[in-house]
Amino acid sequence: MPSAVPDITTTGAEDIKKTDVEVPHTNGIGKKLNGSATWAPGGHERASSASPSNCSVDTFNQSFYAQNTGDPWNQPQLDHAFGVHQEEAGGPRSRAYARVRSWGDDPKTAQFPRISKPMELMRHSYDCVVIGSGYGGGVAASRMARAGESVCLLERGKERWPGEYPDDAGDALGQLHYSGEFAPKWLPNKLVSGGDPTGMYHMIFGNGQNAVVCNGLGGTSLMNANVYLEADKDTLRLEAWPEEIRDHPDDLDQYYDKAAKVLEPEEYPEDWPKLPKLELLKKQAKCLNMTDNFRRVRQTTRFRNGPNSCGVEMSPSALTGQDATGLNDSSKNTTLVTYLADAWNWGADMFCEAEVRYITKAPEGQTGYIVYFAWHGRNRGHFKANLHGDLMWVHARKAVFLGAGAVGSTEILLRSRDMGLELSERVGQNMSGNGDILGFGYNTDVEVNAMGKAFPSPYHPIGPCITGIIDNRAGHENPLDGYVIEEGTMPSALAPFLQAMLELLPGSVEPTDEGIVGKVKANLARVGSAFLGPYFRKGAIERTQVYLIMSHDSNQAYLTLKDDKPVLEFIGVGRSDHVNYLNGILESATKAVGGTFVKNPFYTLMGDQITVHPIGGACMANDGTGSTGATNHRGEVFTGPGTETHSGLIVTDAAVIPTALGANPFATITALAERSVDLYAKEHKLEIDMTSNGVLDLFGPPQHQHHSKRCRWKEHIEETQENAKIMHANNAIIAARRLNDGGFGFTEVMSGHIHKDKALKRDNIDTYKLAARTAKSLSETARFFLSVQSFDIRSIVHDPNHKAMLTGTFVCPTLEGSPFMVQRGDFNLFLLDRKAPGTRNLTYDFDMRGINGRKLHFHGYKVVDSSVALSPVHFWKSTSTLYVTITEPLPESKRVCADADECGLLGEIVAKGIMCIQPMDFLSEVMTLTPTGSGLLKRVASASNFLTFFTRKSMSLLLAPLTPLQYPSQTYTGFINNTPPTKSYKIRASDGVVTTLHMWEPTNKAIEPKNLFMIPGASVDHQIFALPTIRYNAVNYFCRAGYRVFVTVHRIGMLMVAQNNWTTFDTRLDFKACLEKIRTDFTEPGKEPEPVYTIAHCMGSVAFSTGLLDGAIPAKWIKGITCSQVFMNPIWNTMNMLKIVALPIPGDRLYKWLAGDWFSFSTGKSDSLFQKGLNELLRLMPDERKEMCNNASCHRCTMALGRCWNHRNLNEATHRQIDKFFGGVSMALMHVLMKQGYEGGVMANGPLFERLDTRANIRKLKGIPILLFAGRDNAVLSTESTERTYEILTDTFGQGDDASGIQYRRRVVPDYGHLDCWMGRNAWKDVYPFIREEIDRVVRGAEYRFEEPDDAFKDLVESGKLLY
Repeated sequence: MPSAVPDITTTGAEDIKKTDVEVPHTNGIGKKLNGSATWAPGGHERASSASPSNCSVDTFNQSFYAQNTGDPWNQPQLDHAFGVHQEEAGGPRSRAYARVRSWGDDPKTAQFPRISKPMELMRHSYDCVVIGSGYGGGVAASRMARAGESVCLLERGKERWPGEYPDDAGDALGQLHYSGEFAPKWLPNKLVSGGDPTGMYHMIFGNGQNAVVCNGLGGTSLMNANVYLEADKDTLRLEAWPEEIRDHPDDLDQYYDKAAKVLEPEEYPEDWPKLPKLELLKKQAKCLNMTDNFRRVRQTTRFRNGPNSCGVEMSPSALTGQDATGLNDSSKNTTLVTYLADAWNWGADMFCEAEVRYITKAPEGQTGYIVYFAWHGRNRGHFKANLHGDLMWVHARKAVFLGAGAVGSTEILLRSRDMGLELSERVGQNMSGNGDILGFGYNTDVEVNAMGKAFPSPYHPIGPCITGIIDNRAGHENPLDGYVIEEGTMPSALAPFLQAMLELLPGSVEPTDEGIVGKVKANLARVGSAFLGPYFRKGAIERTQVYLIMSHDSNQAYLTLKDDKPVLEFIGVGRSDHVNYLNGILESATKAVGGTFVKNPFYTLMGDQITVHPIGGACMANDGTGSTGATNHRGEVFTGPGTETHSGLIVTDAAVIPTALGANPFATITALAERSVDLYAKEHKLEIDMTSNGVLDLFGPPQHQHHSKRCRWKEHIEETQENAKIMHANNAIIAARRLNDGGFGFTEVMSGHIHKDKALKRDNIDTYKLAARTAKSLSETARFFLSVQSFDIRSIVHDPNHKAMLTGTFVCPTLEGSPFMVQRGDFNLFLLDRKAPGTRNLTYDFDMRGINGRKLHFHGYKVVDSSVALSPVHFWKSTSTLYVTITEPLPESKRVCADADECGLLGEIVAKGIMCIQPMDFLSEVMTLTPTGSGLLKRVASASNFLTFFTRKSMSLLLAPLTPLQYPSQTYTGFINNTPPTKSYKIRASDGVVTTLHMWEPTNKAIEPKNLFMIPGASVDHQIFALPTIRYNAVNYFCRAGYRVFVTVHRIGMLMVAQNNWTTFDTRLDFKACLEKIRTDFTEPGKEPEPVYTIAHCMGSVAFSTGLLDGAIPAKWIKGITCSQVFMNPIWNTMNMLKIVALPIPGDRLYKWLAGDWFSFSTGKSDSLFQKGLNELLRLMPDERKEMCNNASCHRCTMALGRCWNHRNLNEATHRQIDKFFGGVSMALMHVLMKQGYEGGVMANGPLFERLDTRANIRKLKGIPILLFAGRDNAVLSTESTERTYEILTDTFGQGDDASGIQYRRRVVPDYGHLDCWMGRNAWKDVYPFIREEIDRVVRGAEYRFEEPDDAFKDLVESGKLLY
């Protein structure tokens, strides 16, 4: 396992000296001092195969060998030293203990290292972006990270470690992706694409030759045959190479050495078990008179324990022969465990499932390039129309290194050219299959043992895929005639199909000199394999040799894009005579060992070859101009046919190789990449730190962190903020992994219309609809493609914010900088909307950055309120409609707010609109629902928890009228604006009743204070004006306007005396006593008391009118009146009228008979059975769907008084605690109220109930300016109440004789009901202002103009915190 080894004294391997010390030996077997056994029974000790490297080694673990000059087997076979943890492979073991080393015990449940990062942790900008993770990409990432550059590596495939690679046909088939143009000679050509785009094995069909490459972190190194073979000098001198290389081919040796130090190639050890396939190739070389050209080839397979050159713990080869599908024994020095692990250790960020599509120059004002990629993670592939349309991107400030392979890098460059990047016309030309030829020597006379096994017998190992080579590259007059022949293996995934394929393929060449006995043996071997399986030791398959030839083809292939898909055209793969010649050699080699030669299946069936080594496509120019190649000798991409290049746009993979190599290419690819990166570093004066790594703990943090070298203050601030967000996200991910928590995620696409207009400030549905309509008429479209991921299911289920993380893109051409990247955004699922009762929002809140560097903030919310009750159609509309506000960003220090849903509305408005989910996109979204977890049970639990939570919340809204009642809470929550009075007075009326008067001094000292008397309605108190649950209440507002505010709590309000059957007529005495107190105590000495302006609400207004009409309150005491909802002509709304006329017994009498004289608006679970039964019955009261709720106190208010508000105007805190603002009502008062509302006029007490709104009494109101207003949606009193009073006043007094010409005014407030005119969250801007204007006009004069003071209220408005 990867582990940290603290406090080890280390030194470089090159500093270790070999120690020649003899020790006793017995029976000819050399012994190490540590007593480790050897592989072969009775065999001889071998030296560890280590090559000079960068890795640290333990000086105390140096190894030495016993010397015996009389026995050559006791001599050190290789001049190598042991490093930290290094030791030779142990002896043979049983099958159960075969040396198969993975990172975990059980691949199905084990934890594997992950050096790539989730896409959620990507930065928007890096110094260098590396595309691909094969040899070229790995070199660039490692060296640039060591040079101190910030590095982002993008890999199309997934991260897989030894133990995760497929072993059988089923697993391998699931990892297959195919694409290209299927072009058999006997059928029309057809573009095909299928399988998992991020699958490990990518089959590319082409016309003339096919290719197989690998997707995954590590690229094709994960599945190649490990052969490290330098290109011969004659090939490097060919005219196709640039003069810097062809004239000085030896200069490449230093880069071959660099690559070898990292990859540590070595030959198959002489003292390891003999491999039948290697011995057979040796025999065949002799038969072909090529013995001198046969040798064991160097390969990047490890044959010892211990850390490799980069510090990753490795194991010796288990000789499984599974190289072509991925080695699970941890013995292969892929780029994953070398260059990439090194890059990770030096601070590079790597991201998988990122398919790069194209590159553009960065917009003006920025340096470098924008790299666009399709992210396949989070099941985004289900949105086929969006995956390659709504691309993510990352900014490369300095350089982009293309290492996606010959086909991948060429495809990217071709598409980049189509997207406007100026490139040479040679891009896509001169591709090659490296002259690869595959063949089989089927059913030979000898055992070959070339079928790979996941767990081979140590006594009968298969070996690495390729161990021997017949190297025929030298000695030809024409270097293009050179070639190599190598033996190979077939992985176990293909073994079951191999015999059928070899038996049925046409064109096989059988031995001609076989006798009857030979034919019988051959047929028996065929039957044995057919019935006993491919691993039957005497069967035909176990006697099959696999050949791979690398030669030279014509380099005339090219890559094009058809329907935006890459298509290979390997026309004239090559030199067909030469291909036939090479096939003839293989035929002779097979004939020599009694086998049947079978050509490459693709060649036999379709006339095509297949290569695992595609090269070219962005070839180096041989004359330094873009007229002969796509890149210069450094791999830098030309801008056209001249010598000019795109600075920092460098190809580092096989695409730059201009000709077939006639050898396995990865050594040359790596050397050329080392050369290109080295030249780039020297050009930009970068110093690559070559300090050796220690032993890497791949489960821990890297040993080095990147530190930014940018010093501009603005960039520093932005990077600091980005670092903080990344750290927060990273901590959440790590915590979830550490606690072994499951998670849940899905991907969503929404589209719609967003209008750019800074004037769209109001946050209401009408504003959004207006913006959307305008945007639609202007074709201002918008779309996002976002993945939602909760790494810890508990956070989204149990946290009150129900938060998950957003990653993806937002596209809106109207906004400069589109497309925008979305990183580490916040998604809240069914977040409690504190602005509206009974409402849950699905919110999307994130900063997004455009390609031009512009940063904006996106805030969107879906509203799921009571309107969805019992209506699936409304529920779908609510959950699929997003109201969007886009603002300029604010510094994090200023984005502070009490509610998560409010934060996104802060900042200057840029645009607004509406986005929706289309039905087909919703179906795709359902397909992306994915639980995460360490095992099946964890994933099942995650899915169950999420779906249970979602269903429970959905049903609680959909079935709101049927859910349990919401009873009053015992705690005070949401009291964000406690407004205690400056002073409170006890007031004694003329009849001895004691009430309360509260006073607040004005807060605006710049204005002369004036007295303002406010009268609340029945069953409430001063809190309707000084409401603590809204940010700015009426008392705050009028004190700010320079008024000394007085609010009475009268005898029919929230006082104990209210139970004494007082009426509105009695209450007038309280108002008189309060006015006397105000006039007496708040008049300057020696001056006459000034008349007081009065605001009266509902039944407080009715009671006040009785005092004025009967003369108890002198009219001269009153400066003016604002009457809220009613004054002297109360008329009940329809529903309240029905309570009077539709019941056989009046409601007040019925309740008095059943429950007594007092009806309380508060209730509780411990209330009487009658009251609890009444509570349940009240939920059935008819009302509009949008006004439904399950608050028991709200229901009781509605039953007694009528619905007192439009629910959407209250916030959650007010509605949830409505019982704290309401008391109760006596049946005596109810009787008077019902009678007055039915008859339409104010009355005195019974038994006569005399009408007070007589013409004579009304004349007493002369000279008092009166403003009448009512909510248009008032469900308590009809708007006719104020209309009738207005008509009576104007009929009686005319239009008035004041300076304005208007004495009496009436106003209807749209979208408001009754008490929400005072208690509504937005009343501060919808209601209070026109009341203040009237008061100012009357009290301070028509010329007076109120000036906004610089205070907290103004800050709240300007910050947007009050813009609900």
